[in-house]
Amino acid sequence: MQTEDVIEIFRKAGAYLEGHFILTSGRRSPVFLQKARVFMHPQYTETLCKALAEKLRAAIDGPIDFIVGPAVGGLIPSYETSRHLGAPAIYVERENGTFRLRRFEIPRGARVVIVEDIVTTGLSIRETIECLRELGAEVLAAGCVVDRSAGKVDVGVPLVSLAQYEVPSYAPDELPPELAAIAPIKPGSRSL
Repeated sequence: MQTEDVIEIFRKAGAYLEGHFILTSGRRSPVFLQKARVFMHPQYTETLCKALAEKLRAAIDGPIDFIVGPAVGGLIPSYETSRHLGAPAIYVERENGTFRLRRFEIPRGARVVIVEDIVTTGLSIRETIECLRELGAEVLAAGCVVDRSAGKVDVGVPLVSLAQYEVPSYAPDELPPELAAIAPIKPGSRSL
């Protein structure tokens, strides 16, 4: 599966949005990938995660004991990817602002792969790695459906992405005129 194929699935799901979006970082972008609109469709989720599982299997030598997803965004893709890899899916969630493995136990030395939905800065993956290493796990790699940095982000382990798609973003005071002419929308609002 190529990047164009992944983006086409986002388009079919109505998840490739164009306009003027205020990102979590405060930066502005003319494109927003509304992944929840993809993951609400089992057929799209299965197609993407099966392809991601194949890429992860090719990139990793040896067994994988667990697939770990950062909550909330990584829950669906980590579960579906784990199904195709034949490994249990577990997840980390925030407790007082820090990722913790609250509902599961893993043995020291467990071989784990992190699966995330979309990576921009890689912060959630780096925080998940820190949590898992504190528990004595061996983090083999991280996988994601879309790497919005187009291969530029460093998460501390090999990052296997199904698609590398750089989305332009701008500081609020450096908007190109065509973007400044459009009223901004904050993703997550009902207007999306």
